[in-house]
Amino acid sequence: MASSNFIDYVRIFCRSGRGGAGSVHFRREKYVPFGGPDGGDGGRGGHIIVRGNSQLWTLLHLKYTKHVHAEDGTAGSGQNCTGREGKDRIIEVPLGTVVKDGNTQEKLFEITQHGEERILLAGGRGGLGNWHFRTSTNQAPHYAQPGEPGKEGWFVLELKLLADVGLVGFPNAGKSTLLSVISAAKPEIADYPFTTLVPNLGVVPYYDGTSFVVADIPGIIEGAAEGKGLGLRFLRHIERNSILLFVIPVDSRDIKKEYHILLNELKKYNPELLDKQRILAISKSDLADEELRTELARDLPSLPYVFISSITGYGIQELKDLIWKSLHA
Repeated sequence: MASSNFIDYVRIFCRSGRGGAGSVHFRREKYVPFGGPDGGDGGRGGHIIVRGNSQLWTLLHLKYTKHVHAEDGTAGSGQNCTGREGKDRIIEVPLGTVVKDGNTQEKLFEITQHGEERILLAGGRGGLGNWHFRTSTNQAPHYAQPGEPGKEGWFVLELKLLADVGLVGFPNAGKSTLLSVISAAKPEIADYPFTTLVPNLGVVPYYDGTSFVVADIPGIIEGAAEGKGLGLRFLRHIERNSILLFVIPVDSRDIKKEYHILLNELKKYNPELLDKQRILAISKSDLADEELRTELARDLPSLPYVFISSITGYGIQELKDLIWKSLHA
């Protein structure tokens, strides 16, 4: 997933189609000079529909589509012929997309299933033809309804990645390296902070064809919830994760302190994140011998933990087992 291609926020203007006008028409045949009204109804205007697509991972395709208009319905005609409905406009989005009102930021709905469809803006109804207005005292009505106007407005589409596990940690904690080892994902990896500038997803194979999805979120720094660093922009991507996997390197000055700093940033952003299951992975454990790991384990936070090394593979299978067990507890 290239950084230039990952777009998780767009603001677009949408307008549904106008309904077609009803027809004012009278039946005219060779031997029926004063036939009754037979004006047909106008066609419905096209809807604006949001549809989930599991093959999409980004909102890139909407980045330069600032205006989305559905087709207007056509007018009715004689012989009670209804006008053609306006063509609906389908906006395909990746799973995990939240749609909000562009002005109030009110959440309207979210798309989480492939093929799930929600009508964002309904098209205007077509007007009734004059056939509907005939009465015993007015057998030749010369009026029909106009079509209803379409609806319009600005909307915000926000993507929150759907993953089973979200990696949480400071920059350069080894999250991207871990993802590259346990999955086929190829995130950019380097020995400096903020190598990961966008979230990366990886599918982790387990036994007998089973798997789970892990999301590598750009590193969080202290103050991320107030807008520092890159964390604030991407913290929403861990709101949907079932498990939060905290990754802290073994050479950290204080593993327990780092964990609580990370936990506090999540709490300030969204207290509900603390309700999720948590696992601690002590990365880069090849830098510590067995004696040091035993000593460090005495002062770790009270949650399930595993010492791992993405370089040597130490503890990787144990971590997979722990994640799988937690997902299916």
